[in-house]
Amino acid sequence: MRMIISPAKQMRVDTDTFACKELPAWMDRTKVLMRWIQSLSYEEQKKLWGCNDKIARQNAERFAHMDLQKNLTPALLAYDGIQYTYMAPAVFEDGQFEYVQEHLRILFGFYGVVRPMDGVVPYRLEMQAKAAVGGYKNLYDFWGDSLYREVIDGSRIVINLASKEYSKCIEKYLQPNDRYITCVFGEREGNKVVQKGVYAKMARGEMVRFLAGIHAETPEQMKDFQWSGYHFDDDRSSDSEYVFVRTGVPGKGNPEE
Repeated sequence: MRMIISPAKQMRVDTDTFACKELPAWMDRTKVLMRWIQSLSYEEQKKLWGCNDKIARQNAERFAHMDLQKNLTPALLAYDGIQYTYMAPAVFEDGQFEYVQEHLRILFGFYGVVRPMDGVVPYRLEMQAKAAVGGYKNLYDFWGDSLYREVIDGSRIVINLASKEYSKCIEKYLQPNDRYITCVFGEREGNKVVQKGVYAKMARGEMVRFLAGIHAETPEQMKDFQWSGYHFDDDRSSDSEYVFVRTGVPGKGNPEE
């Protein structure tokens, strides 16, 4: 069983907490992307990244002096986003790092797909960026089915905790004998369940932490997840979508208020 998650935009360097185990699997392709970005003018880079001058200049400087094999941070510690904050990998207990190293994969526009303890450097390149590299029209075409092939394991079970921007890299190549389960974390609004971005990101991080804590080996073990009012909703769930509804939310007319 494998879980997939998205990266975060903000990155940090941490070369002291844990040592990296290996380099990402698709370094040759990452080098192609690095050289292509280095060949762009600053204005072209800024347009590619779709950010303000401060962030663009920071990342232009990063790419100008980038060394993909030095000052590496384990991927799981490299991101400073809501999902990673609530996952809290820096305080994992015994066995949790070993679990996520086996069962968790992070999807990237720059690195493709990495294991949690693979060493990475700070960069900026979202999967949906308009990057026409090497004759490919965008990064989805550039990576093709390589991310899917790296993610799928012998169980052929994938737990989707990623955003649509990244999960579509896997979904396009699913085979009939694969089991692909998307987790939905939402709140009831009338007859619908609506996902709220911040809370969904929090819950995704907590779900990774929960599964690592119990060393889960089957999707059914996710149904025991309970955090901040979220619980598994069997009636709204299916074999391909596990829905977790948040109850006790003020202002929603919930009887638990």
